Amino acid sequence: MCDTCGCGNPDEFKIHDRDGHHDHKNAHDHQHDHDHDHGHHHTHDHDHGHDHHHGHSPSHSHDHAPKKVINLNMDILSENNRLAERNRGYFEGKSILAVNLVSSPGSGKTTILEKTIQALISSRKIFVIEGDQQTARDADRIEKSGAPAIQINTGSGCHLDAKMIHLALKKMEVDSQSILFIENVGNLVCPAMFDLGEQKRVVVISVTEGDDKPLKYPYMFQSSNLCIINKTDLLPYVDFSVDTAVNYAKQLNPDLEFIQMSAKTGEGMPEWLIWLNKL
Repeated sequence: MCDTCGCGNPDEFKIHDRDGHHDHKNAHDHQHDHDHDHGHHHTHDHDHGHDHHHGHSPSHSHDHAPKKVINLNMDILSENNRLAERNRGYFEGKSILAVNLVSSPGSGKTTILEKTIQALISSRKIFVIEGDQQTARDADRIEKSGAPAIQINTGSGCHLDAKMIHLALKKMEVDSQSILFIENVGNLVCPAMFDLGEQKRVVVISVTEGDDKPLKYPYMFQSSNLCIINKTDLLPYVDFSVDTAVNYAKQLNPDLEFIQMSAKTGEGMPEWLIWLNKL
């Protein structure tokens, strides 16, 4: 189990290059140029729920000293944040704009990314890291749009983390002064907790979801810089209030910016491109 977010088993993941090869990576691979702090501690306190002193009556009472509680969640996030800072330094050193795209499944962020690449590829160098639990379908779609892409399959893991990005960057040379889009695993909970070293985080929601998404997933909206409200062409057919969603999100994050968009019709794409070009 992932001690931080409760997802399945995120210890093992695969990074695919575009020649069809992939690397199996495990949380216990000792191929790091840093201290091996893996979020757990090899202190051999054999407290198995029974006492190994057998010369007393089972009814004998014990006065136990208070046990020290070690917050494994903080250890895991501390290691992630340390690697995120290394990623951030790499991005800053090469003047790379790294944008972390987060959303629930089916919000349309891959389509937004395809349209963005098609609009910018003639003037900007664009690279993409795709995160998904299984398949390389999204990376294939991105490459057809004209941008180099690398796929990370997280297996049962429900988010990308800084280590995955660090290893992916070793397999894909990102040019200086380019844009790196990181399309995270579809999930509004776990990805909010993991800094990848990105400069900007963009949360995408669609009008086919409830307008109470900010209330249900507050940290994602608190930690994002921009909210894209996608599929606005469907507004006449769904029970979704843009004003309500914006007001809820603004209560959590007054500095959050918003763009209403339909990736299908192109509404909002000019505003999105202007937002990117100002960064």
